[in-house]
Amino acid sequence: MKAAVLREIQQPLTIEDVELDAPRPDEVRIRVVGSGLCHSDYHSISGDLLTPMPAVLGHEAAGVVEAVGSDVSEFKPGDEVVSCTSMYCGHCRDCQTGHNNVCGNNPKSRAEDLPSRITRGKEAISQFAGLGGFAEEMLIHRTGLTKIPEGMPLDRAALLGCAVLTGVGAALNRGAVSPGSTVVVIGCGGVGLNVIQGARLAGAARIIAVDLNERKFDLARTFGATDCVKGGPDAVAEVREMTGGGADYSFEVIGLPSTQEQALMMLRRRGVFTVVGMAPSGSSFSVPGVMVMAMELEVRGSLMGSAPFQQAIPNYAQLYLNGKLKLDELVSQRIKLEDINDGYDNMIAGDVARSVIVFDN
Repeated sequence: MKAAVLREIQQPLTIEDVELDAPRPDEVRIRVVGSGLCHSDYHSISGDLLTPMPAVLGHEAAGVVEAVGSDVSEFKPGDEVVSCTSMYCGHCRDCQTGHNNVCGNNPKSRAEDLPSRITRGKEAISQFAGLGGFAEEMLIHRTGLTKIPEGMPLDRAALLGCAVLTGVGAALNRGAVSPGSTVVVIGCGGVGLNVIQGARLAGAARIIAVDLNERKFDLARTFGATDCVKGGPDAVAEVREMTGGGADYSFEVIGLPSTQEQALMMLRRRGVFTVVGMAPSGSSFSVPGVMVMAMELEVRGSLMGSAPFQQAIPNYAQLYLNGKLKLDELVSQRIKLEDINDGYDNMIAGDVARSVIVFDN
């Protein structure tokens, strides 16, 4: 099969012919139909996230089950599925209490004594997050998939696996936005737009989008933003002034210490700040302890929508089919695998919300 392979940081991905192993008892092989370009994969390309190389990146994918291992009973060939990084063991405390998105025993990779799932000749190739969605096929653990409702377009379903799950879930689940509240979202990329529409679904009365790139504001309004503020050093003062003292909820969806600190400063008393963006390894931001105490502020983290994805993704798919969740507007362009490097150039330039690789297989 063809796959986009990362061999060196800060260098273009290479399109290569690689081999995929047969499914082990607990694995599923999927023919990929659509795969979204997410900023999380770009962290591996840039070197901000340490990734074993060579690697097939990509984790936001949808496709059709081709084959299943002998122990797999929940999927069969022909099932339409979406992949997710939140694989889970099913028996740890987090899994047993309904938080398998933070399972620390997730079975992403094969045991070390087994051959690599992806190879090129005798060379082993790793899979980003145990998935490797920038390829014509994937071979993954059975807990990395969920089925979706009939009639769900797969090129849009792919986005449910990360951008939508992460953004909408951060607003509905971890942030727990309340009806009639004021929300500020810093970062209007693919995930940020979904935080915005998650806040809209939650019934927020006012949703303020903040971004350095003002070209993103029209799309932010499409997803539910009522106000837009140019990012930068004056953004905190502008948000506090327009809200009469700060927002009830703030979300940072970039992963920069400077904007994380801004998101905290944009809150009113008893406000809730939710960290959504993936920050570079080793980075940190400052939390003024006295202010947090005196204003009774909360700081929360949200990983992959803070909910079991095998329930959330089908629910979000049904919301789309019912006309309540926006996905069509999220797809800025459909590209071929060979165009992946141009797709990432467009993402970094801020010209797209989401690019989706569509496979013709």
